[in-house]
Amino acid sequence: MPATIHLVIPCYRESGRVGPFLTELCEVTAALGDVTVRIVEDGSDKEETDRMRALIEPIRRQHPHLLEALFLPDNLGKGGAVYSGWNQEKKADWLGFVDADGSCSAQEVAKLIGHAREQLTPHTAVFASRLGQFNRHVHRQIKRRLMGHVFASLVSVLLGIRIHDSQCGLKLVPRTAYERLAPFLVIRGFAFDVELLAGLHDIGCPFLEVPIEWFEVPGGHVRLIRDSWRMARDVWRVRVNRRPRGV
Repeated sequence: MPATIHLVIPCYRESGRVGPFLTELCEVTAALGDVTVRIVEDGSDKEETDRMRALIEPIRRQHPHLLEALFLPDNLGKGGAVYSGWNQEKKADWLGFVDADGSCSAQEVAKLIGHAREQLTPHTAVFASRLGQFNRHVHRQIKRRLMGHVFASLVSVLLGIRIHDSQCGLKLVPRTAYERLAPFLVIRGFAFDVELLAGLHDIGCPFLEVPIEWFEVPGGHVRLIRDSWRMARDVWRVRVNRRPRGV
């Protein structure tokens, strides 16, 4: 039997962008089998949640592996949304997330799932990576490329973990590894996956970076100066709080 996958899509005011990607993702994952998908709506206002419900329900009728959406009463941040979705799942071999905007296509999601399923047992986290930053398969704004390079350098220097792309919005983590780490994960913003990465490293769970094609979709909520500062602050916070956990 193939390894089972539970895939979360964190959303905050994403009803205008997520529809085409969600439809494509459900079609692709239905063909793969043993994959469940869940939208986690991260505390948007009533008008937005109503739009999201109206968008999701027709797709759910066609694709039952798209689970009932989780609507959070408050905005927890991207990490909070991802973890809330993961905490709903107690059986899947792998827990994953993918950004709502479709910059990483459903075919690339399937590619990453394939890499995860090649493992006889889930023991290595699998991260999508925009390694080919300057080739024709990765289309990003220059400022975001620079931001990504600087951030990966911070992670490598401050945390001693060599990674080319820590912030790509597609990752798969062994569920058993996440359950060991969950009580210690406190960062809920955009840098949540840096803390997750450090935790995986510290418990001896290796990670594999898989190059993907990436086409940036306009309309995201990340702001260069504001969020660069916040993420750098969070990397330092991970460094300060990091210690042998014995979990």
